Amino acid sequence: MITPLIILGLLLLPLVFAWLIGGAEKARAGGILGIALAFIFFGIGHFVQTEEMVEMLPSFVPFAVPLVLATGVLELAIGLGLLSAVTRRIAGIVAILVFVGFFPANVFAAFNHVGMGGHVWGPVYLLIRAPLQALLIWWVWYFTLSPNGRALTRSAPIANVSV
Repeated sequence: MITPLIILGLLLLPLVFAWLIGGAEKARAGGILGIALAFIFFGIGHFVQTEEMVEMLPSFVPFAVPLVLATGVLELAIGLGLLSAVTRRIAGIVAILVFVGFFPANVFAAFNHVGMGGHVWGPVYLLIRAPLQALLIWWVWYFTLSPNGRALTRSAPIANVSV
């Protein structure tokens, strides 16, 4: 059940570090970097724990292994896309769609006590997972799509985000 803690760390550490280094005007860069790192972590997980991810899918899903690997590539692409001002908005939209689209697999895994990422706890795990999913969706929306998050910096790439 360490996965939610890793995700929170990936989100919060860059945000807090950016805030401490550059104040509120640099916080957006930290928020973007945090969610990008989270997506890269998610994507790598599809390659490191492929069989465990396959177990999260119902048996009727065809081509489960290639599907898990393809979604891993998708998550890596989202993570990298979030780092570029040119692709950030579309990556943010796709990220939110991925969170919504993948949630049923998490519900299935929890109800079937799949033994990875806390799903072995069963439906109780959804009490942690569902709010975490909501936080992740909000995080992506705020830092990539909302006028408030985007107003901090307009179009600068993550490496030189400035006001």
